[in-house]
Parts: sequence; C-alpha cells; structure tokens
Amino acid sequence: MAAAVGVLLLGVHFLGDGRSDASSGAPKPQGTGVTSAPATSAHSSPAASPSSSAGRTGKASPGPSPSRTTIEVPLRGSGTFVTAQASGETVGKGSRRLRYVVEVETGLDISPSAAAKEIAGILGAPQGWTHDPRNAFQLVSAGAPHDLTVKIATPKTADSLCWAGIHQDTGGEYNCEVPGGVVVNLKRWVKGSPTFTGPIHDYRALIINHEMGHFLGHGHVTCPGAGRPAPVMMQQIKGLHGCVPNAWPYDKNGQFLTGPAV
Repeated sequence: MAAAVGVLLLGVHFLGDGRSDASSGAPKPQGTGVTSAPATSAHSSPAASPSSSAGRTGKASPGPSPSRTTIEVPLRGSGTFVTAQASGETVGKGSRRLRYVVEVETGLDISPSAAAKEIAGILGAPQGWTHDPRNAFQLVSAGAPHDLTVKIATPKTADSLCWAGIHQDTGGEYNCEVPGGVVVNLKRWVKGSPTFTGPIHDYRALIINHEMGHFLGHGHVTCPGAGRPAPVMMQQIKGLHGCVPNAWPYDKNGQFLTGPAV
C-alpha cells in the first residue's frame, strides 16, 4: 500500500497541475522552523476566544457569521503538532484504502480529536470520495501505521509546509496537498471563504474533498456552466465563474461533478 501511494504521489507531483489554490513560481517564503512533535494524546480545547477582524484579505465580503469567529486564528504557531487520539471504521469498499491521521498545531483552540472526527465524517459522506468504488479511508490514532497525514496549521506554518512540499507560496491564505498528506490553513478552516456561502462545516468539506482529490490524482478544473454546481476540484476561493458553491465530488444522484481541465 505504501509503495502504491508513493507511486501515485510521484505521478501527481510530476504532472505539474498545481496542488494548492495558490499560483506556482512565487518567491520562497522565510522558514518557520516547522518540526514534528511526538504523537501525544489529544487535548481538550481551551475556551474559545473571538478572532480579530483581520481574516479574509484581498476581496470585500459580508461580515462573517458568529460560527466563523469563535476560534482564534494566530498568524504564526509553534510549528509542532499533536496527533489526534481518534480512530474509526473503514469507510468505502475500495481496495485503495488510505489510512490517515489528523494533526493540529499545538496551542490552537481546536481539539485534535474533534477535528479528526469531523474530517472522518466528511470522508465517509455518501456524496464524498467513497462514492468512487476504488476508494476507502480509515482514520487511525496516534502511533498507528498510516498512509497520509492531514495537518491543520496556522497560516505561516501552512506556508512553510506547502513550500517544503511542492514549492508553492500559499501566501498565508491557501491549503495544499503535499507528498505524504494534506495541509489545511487554520484561517480557511475557521473563517471559510468570501466566495462560499453556507455553514462553515460545508466549507471544511470542500477543503478536505479538494485536497484529498489532489491526493487521489485529480487536477484542477473550472466551472462547467452558469448555474451549475462548482466542482470540488475547481479553485472556488478564486471565483465561481457563474457556478454555485458546492462542497462534494458527487451530486445526490451519484453524478461526478467536474468541468474543463485547467
């Protein structure tokens, strides 16, 4: 399994189709000294505190809903991570089973185990990637063998990880898929996107489905037509181009939602 995933990762890496929502070829950001901490038990999150208004930049947008401002989003974190002590059953029936762990940068107002369970719910949803009969996923706990890691990190730490993994400058704004896993920018996880309406959980589903789609070998696409659902492999944060926001790879009828390749 590890060898197969390695081959898949190399194939995606050399396709050069972009595995983050940032543009490639940007100057290298300054290093932040990101390190991996030993796996430890998930801790309860401290009392939530309001975040500053400096969250979404670059585009005007309506004021965020209360659900998007209950977790503080520091620009820079510790650079070390705690691995969730959480596990679950295999979801999906495919032979391509991916075991994953969830890590959260230490010191954030997020429970690693709660984040892991939310991600597991996204990956196990009927309209998610398990609708493809080739795919299966299993959340595993700290210390267990795994095929990829989903990291939730502050903007500067995410930038460092994305640059180290794929040499793309994510500018403190974007998520990415890197060899060995997925990097989720805390800012996006908490505040969503100006282009996406609806509950924050739905936007988190878009993050996970988009980056996991890259991990599975899918490249970027664009809007297939005005009024149609935006494919999850579309860079929706950069504009919907006539499509309507959508967080899932498949519609309710089981149709794969895609568009012209970019």
